[in-house]
Amino acid sequence: MVKQAMPKAVVLLSGGLDSVTVLALAREQGFECYALSLDYGQRHNAELHAARRLARAANVQAHKVVRLGLGDFGGSALTDTAIAVPDHAVPGIPVTYVPARNTVFLSLALGWAEVLGAWDLFIGVNAVDYSGYPDCRPEFIAAFEQLAQLATKGGVEGGQFRIHAPLIKLSKAEIIREGVRLGIDYAQTVSCYSADAEGLACGHCDACRLRAEGFRVAGVADPTCYI
Repeated sequence: MVKQAMPKAVVLLSGGLDSVTVLALAREQGFECYALSLDYGQRHNAELHAARRLARAANVQAHKVVRLGLGDFGGSALTDTAIAVPDHAVPGIPVTYVPARNTVFLSLALGWAEVLGAWDLFIGVNAVDYSGYPDCRPEFIAAFEQLAQLATKGGVEGGQFRIHAPLIKLSKAEIIREGVRLGIDYAQTVSCYSADAEGLACGHCDACRLRAEGFRVAGVADPTCYI
């Protein structure tokens, strides 16, 4: 009897808590995973170092780190060191929003998926405990999935791309509980916007606050190493 091949999936892996949970979920669902990380000109590389560790630990089929020039545009505290990362919650869309980031990321994942013959893309966006970024909403994911059909050879020839965002309706605490069930070592992840070269977290930025509150509500000891 011929063993059926596992379906392929491209998983966006930032090195943070959400993306590694999505990678674990994709593997649990039986996908052969190809991890994609983006060096887009962010303030630090600690998250990318974490992504490499996590990809190796997950034994993915391949892990690519693609360099981009989003920092050439600026316009975000994550790509322009002249803009301070807020150390408190702010109303509206914060300055840590990177213009068009998830649109660009998913476009690159889509291109690699076409080359691989993969129809499934995974992304760790969340629209419950998040910073209010417009490209983390269900409407954006649905619109990009439609775009994928219109913009690709595979789509116009009858294939069906699927954009999976399994965390989009979960709270941070629910995500953490799911990760604990999957056996994820969250100590290996980096979520902080202002982490130092060793990956130590500031404890004050929006990402740190959401992460710490998630562990507290989940009743799970926070393994984050702080500066």
